[in-house]
Amino acid sequence: MVTRNQRITSIAGGAFGLASVLAFIGLSVFALLATTGLGVAVEFDSYTLSILRFTLWQAGLSTLLSLLFALPVARALARQRHFIGRQWLIRLMALPMGLPVLIGALGLIGVWGRNGMVNDLLALLGKQAPVNIYGLSGILLAHVFFNMPLAARLLLAGLERQPPEYWRIATSLGMTRMSIFRLIEWPALRGLLPGIAGLIFMLCATSFTLVLTLGGGPGATTLEVAIYQALRFDFDPPKAVALACLQLLITALLLAVLTLMPPPDDGAMTDERPIRRMDGESKTARIGDGIVLALSAAFLLAPLLEILLAGLKSDLMKLVMDPAVVRALGTSFAMAIPAALVCLVLSWLFINARATLQSLRHPTLLSWLLFRLIGATSSLVLLVPAIVLATGWFLGLRQFGDAAPFAAPVVVAINAIMALPFTMRVLAPAIAVHRHRTVRLCESLGISGFAKWRLIDWPGLQRPLLMALSFAMALSLGDLGAVALFGSDTLITLPWLLYSRMGSYRTTDADGLALLLGLVCLLLTILGTAGSRSEEKS
Repeated sequence: MVTRNQRITSIAGGAFGLASVLAFIGLSVFALLATTGLGVAVEFDSYTLSILRFTLWQAGLSTLLSLLFALPVARALARQRHFIGRQWLIRLMALPMGLPVLIGALGLIGVWGRNGMVNDLLALLGKQAPVNIYGLSGILLAHVFFNMPLAARLLLAGLERQPPEYWRIATSLGMTRMSIFRLIEWPALRGLLPGIAGLIFMLCATSFTLVLTLGGGPGATTLEVAIYQALRFDFDPPKAVALACLQLLITALLLAVLTLMPPPDDGAMTDERPIRRMDGESKTARIGDGIVLALSAAFLLAPLLEILLAGLKSDLMKLVMDPAVVRALGTSFAMAIPAALVCLVLSWLFINARATLQSLRHPTLLSWLLFRLIGATSSLVLLVPAIVLATGWFLGLRQFGDAAPFAAPVVVAINAIMALPFTMRVLAPAIAVHRHRTVRLCESLGISGFAKWRLIDWPGLQRPLLMALSFAMALSLGDLGAVALFGSDTLITLPWLLYSRMGSYRTTDADGLALLLGLVCLLLTILGTAGSRSEEKS
């Protein structure tokens, strides 16, 4: 049985972590309001209305296109369960979510840009007007690249949760493909679509790096980019604060709608169940599904291959020896490591506190409220995007003089908070299983405190902890949102250096830096998942 002191320690740790996160976010929001005397009034002039309209319009179109393309991909994967490379294709669809956004944008420019392979092919076919990747079309293309695979995986999980008996009955009744979709597939998908659509819409509405890189000027600017421009170029704090408050209002409304929808989950996806779908075994079905899967694989692989090929054409050795690159890489790691560690500690405190609160036999109103608040931490992160947090702290610190000396700790804290939802999703199931397996052992042996961590927790949770740590580090290494405001001559990270080289038309250097950043993030992912296959076999 867990002792009273252990329960108090666990709950106190969760309360301390929650208070720290709330204080950091609250001070940022307070600084936003205090900048204009706690009386912010958003002026809905034509410029603000056009930005708001474009933000919602591009998010809606991106969501619609992502779902429209994801639906046939998910159905094709569900029908064709036995072909060479299926597992690799599913893993490929998880790659864009862990890929630094700036690298993905650079890869898309290499494929779809004016001098990209697509326009070269169109020129050979005699088409005069090239594809323009900048502006609304480029933003939509990039959002589909990052969000279509996510939607496809979630929809595939819903299809694979259908009982195998359904497909045997459909075969025995001779149901057509349209009847199968209407009676079996659609009932499994319609409950998932609102939650997936809400999640993608939220991600697209708060998109910053993609719009900053691919936006086509004032006509293709979102609220977050407008906040950055108001501070970085115009230095108009009242305008930035008004836009930030409008962004908070929009994200609060979106989050309220999102909480009413069932959360999408891909945790139940299994590829080993003996399901045979006769509707996918005909020659026509195989050809059709093969075309869909080949096109989707080409769409995802082309930018990645472009990054690799373009990066290899650059002078990598010169870049590696460049003092600016070395400093930027060192700065990135100097910020990513503490951000990942802080995120890991907060996740551990929150998960243990929630487990302890949930196990209380006689919970009080205060314990129930703390349980709910800790559980809502990830939603709170979605409510206040990174650029809004950075804006609040940037304006607040300027009241005391130069904000540069405080830039690094603020960026570290923002990156740690932004990674919380992802690390908690990795750690929460693993810690729950570990506690269930070891709680009686620890009670019988009387092991607690640091001895329990060293002998029981670390050996049993080493892999998920390293996975969460590597993922948080990769997110921090690829971040451009928080650094965009605080970036200066004394604070240059690898993504900021990459963006600067792109802006100064040093595309060869940018290609090489993108490859280096991608390789670093890939190495972190490999290290974080090392040993998983051997452990699963054992």
